[in-house]
Amino acid sequence: MKAVQYQEFGGALSVVDVPEPVLPPHGAIVEVRAAGLCRSDWHGWQQHDPDIVPPQIPGHEWAGVVVRVGAGVVNWHGGERVTAPFVLGCGTCEWCVRGDQQVCERQTQPGFTHGGAFAERLLVNHADLNLVALPDGVDFVAAAALGCRFATAFRAVVQQGRPRVGEWVAVHGCGGVGLSAVMVAVAAGARVVAVDISDDALALAEDLGAAMSINSSEFGEDAAAIGAAVAQLTGGGAALSLDAFGGLVTAAASVYSLSRRGGHVQVGLLPPAGGVPPLPMDRVIGWELEIVGSHGMSAHTYPEMLAAVTAGSLRPDRLVARRVGLEDVCELLPRLSNPGGPGITVVEMPHRDATLKGQ
Repeated sequence: MKAVQYQEFGGALSVVDVPEPVLPPHGAIVEVRAAGLCRSDWHGWQQHDPDIVPPQIPGHEWAGVVVRVGAGVVNWHGGERVTAPFVLGCGTCEWCVRGDQQVCERQTQPGFTHGGAFAERLLVNHADLNLVALPDGVDFVAAAALGCRFATAFRAVVQQGRPRVGEWVAVHGCGGVGLSAVMVAVAAGARVVAVDISDDALALAEDLGAAMSINSSEFGEDAAAIGAAVAQLTGGGAALSLDAFGGLVTAAASVYSLSRRGGHVQVGLLPPAGGVPPLPMDRVIGWELEIVGSHGMSAHTYPEMLAAVTAGSLRPDRLVARRVGLEDVCELLPRLSNPGGPGITVVEMPHRDATLKGQ
């Protein structure tokens, strides 16, 4: 099959012929129809993830069609339109048994622990646990954003942040995750202030429902000043603030943006090589702030999100700014080292006319 692959960290990417994925009894082979290009793919390519062993096929958010299933799979047979979280749970560890597959201690992740979605076909481990059926009204391109950025934002806002109607939510970083968080928070009835260094990204955030925005570039790397600007706009600070970018400044600025007894959710990746964020722990203590992480979303919690997408209150398709081909990944992925245009880039995949079914 055709796939994008790199032979070494930070090295050239190219479209090559590679063997089909090996199908285990618990797994499913999915024909990829669309895949999102995410900055997490760049992090992996830059050796910021210890699970990757080159050569590697990147890509971890996708949508497609089941073409083959292992002998132990009972819920899928072939021909189903599906997606899955980027974290694939094992189903048997303590955390999976509790329903917290997003922190599974034996998790696998396409594009990191094994071949990813920038390929014609993809292996999904433990298919009965991890595959999610797509409603008829959700096309492959829109669904390609669900497995990482949109689902991650949904869990971060709704399940971890839990804002009340009318409360202020600050979103720091308006890339794919941040813009998704803006949309989710607005749909939840919150008032949103978007923070970014790009006027174009902030304009899109406002188009998606953000009540106000702040271009943080005027404050340089002064996280406290950024937080003070949010507090001034919101009349005392946000009840919930998210770092959707993953940076030393954005993480600290998010904490500084909070009102007393507010909550910070860390969503953007913070690779150890980048340093440890200098969070104002004196304020965390004095104001009784809450700090939590958010890591993807389990497959069994997708129905609430998909119901909102089907009803039209959430529109992941509005985040799709660019549609490209598989060969374009080789040029575009390295560019993610710098902020690009607002919105999500989706790779549309060629596919066979006929779909294989059965085991």
